[in-house]
Amino acid sequence: MNKSRKTAIQTDELSELRTLTLGGYPQKVMIDGKYKNNPIVICLHGGPGSPVPFSEGCRGIFPEITEKLTLVCWDQLGCGINNHPIDDSFRIKNFTDMTSDLIRETKRCFPENKLYLFGISWGSILAAYAAASPEADMLDGVFTYGQVICEMTFNSEVKKALEASKMPESKKKKLGAIMNERNIDNAKLIMSFIRKYTEGYVCKADKSAPIGSIIKGMLTSPDYSFKDFKAVAINGYMKNSSLMKELLEIDIRNVLENVKVPYFIMQGDKDIVTSTEMVKSFITETGNNNLSFAEIENSGHITGRSAMDKIIDRIVRRASS
Repeated sequence: MNKSRKTAIQTDELSELRTLTLGGYPQKVMIDGKYKNNPIVICLHGGPGSPVPFSEGCRGIFPEITEKLTLVCWDQLGCGINNHPIDDSFRIKNFTDMTSDLIRETKRCFPENKLYLFGISWGSILAAYAAASPEADMLDGVFTYGQVICEMTFNSEVKKALEASKMPESKKKKLGAIMNERNIDNAKLIMSFIRKYTEGYVCKADKSAPIGSIIKGMLTSPDYSFKDFKAVAINGYMKNSSLMKELLEIDIRNVLENVKVPYFIMQGDKDIVTSTEMVKSFITETGNNNLSFAEIENSGHITGRSAMDKIIDRIVRRASS
C-alpha cells in the first residue's frame, strides 16, 4: 500500500468494512469518507458481478471523491469479497431486495446524512427499483450511468449501427437472423460484434480508464485477500443464466415513470448497449419531472478516463450542493 493511501485510510473519519445482512445473507460493505457528515453515495456496480471500479478493494484510492462524499461500496452477493454461488434460483428481485436492505441499514447508521445512489449499467436497474420503492423516502437522489430501460441488445439501433460498420458481409447476413431470436447465445454474439465493430462499448477518442492502477489498488487493499481479488472476475455468476434471461426481457419504463426522487441519468453519446437515443426519447415522452439527463461526450457504455471524470464531477457538485 502506498503512503498516500495509507494516510487517507488512517486520517479519514470513516474508513472501514462493516458486515450487514442484506437479503438474508451476511455481506461486507465498505465505507470510505474524509468527513463523517458528508453526503453518502451508495455505489451499485455493473455486471451483474463486475465490481469495478468501485469495489470493496478500493478503500483509500479515491481521495478526490472521498474528500467531499462518503462512498459506500458493496461487492454484490456473488462477487469480490462477497463471493457466493449464484444459481438459477436467483432473480433480479433478490438483488433489489438486497439494495433496499442496504439503503435502510445505511440510513439507520447515518440518519442525518444526505443519501444518494449511483448505479452503473446493471446497477441502474437496482437504483430504479429503489427510487420507486418505499425506501425512496430515505434517498435524496439517484445518479446512473448506462441506464437500462428495455430491449437490451435486440433493438433497431444496434442493428443499424452494425449494418453501417465494417463488419464482414457474412456476419451482417447472419445478424438479421439472430436479431429475431432473443436468447443468451445470440446476445453474447451481438455484444461481441458491438465491441469489435462499433464504439458502443468503448469510445476510441477518450483515453482508457486507469484500470491498471485500480487493479493494483485492489491487489494491495487492506481488505481484499487474493481470493477476493480473483472473485472480481471469476465468481459465483459464472454458471448463472437466470439473470441474463431477465435482462434480455426487462422493461422498466413503468418503474422510471414512478421514481419519487431526483433521478439524474448520464449516458455516453456512443452507447448503443443501453441506448442513449432510447433514454433521451423516453425522458422526453414521460411526464415524470424527477427525471433529468446529461449526455457525456466521447463515451460508450464503458467509460474512459475523461468521461468518468465528468461523471464524478457532476455527482460531487449535485450531491454537495
